[in-house]
Amino acid sequence: MSLNWSEIFIGDLDGNYVLEISLRTILMFVMVLVILRLSGKKGVRQLSLFEVAIIIALGSAAGDPMFHRDMPIIPSLLVFAIIIIIYRTITYFASKSEKFEDVIEGEPLYVIEDGQFVLGVKNDHTFAKDEFFAEMRQESIEHVGQVKTAILETTGNISFYFYRDEEVHFGLPVLPKIYNKKVTTIEKEDIYACTYCGYSAYLERSVKVCERCERKEWVKAIKTLRLT
Repeated sequence: MSLNWSEIFIGDLDGNYVLEISLRTILMFVMVLVILRLSGKKGVRQLSLFEVAIIIALGSAAGDPMFHRDMPIIPSLLVFAIIIIIYRTITYFASKSEKFEDVIEGEPLYVIEDGQFVLGVKNDHTFAKDEFFAEMRQESIEHVGQVKTAILETTGNISFYFYRDEEVHFGLPVLPKIYNKKVTTIEKEDIYACTYCGYSAYLERSVKVCERCERKEWVKAIKTLRLT
């Protein structure tokens, strides 16, 4: 059986349909931009999970009318209006009640305290450590011992608070070449950091279990100062 490539790629597309799709796409795209502009947000990094859900709903409402001939635009605009009413209503109540806002927006989460990871250590949260390491490197952070506190904001941004140079202590390195030199058996006495929770300690030879998270994977800790 041969494939009908014209049907797959073109279908009933003609010049008039191309113009109609172009007009529908422009109209719906402009409407999405207007609504996002009215929300007062400047960028994706400022969006909470609730606002991301609103964006997805808007995209779903805008998508079909862009290319379906049997899908009129007015019903989609009605969906837009309902979504905006829901958004305004929820944000109004969130501004009146801090508890309600926490339910909708979530709460900031401490990721690092006193140079050690606290988020995910007890398997209380799923935590993408590789992505967090990338965020740290973008802030010129070489190891966790440079960081006094790190907070994951509800918008997805991360706020870092650093130790003064004289307070920096040995910490888990986040640079890939150093971090990847992980070991499970200590063959040389030195200061090591747990690759899971960031706990640092002087270890002698043998297999060592982290007294904080009970993991067995280590890497040599470093104590470099942060360059700004």
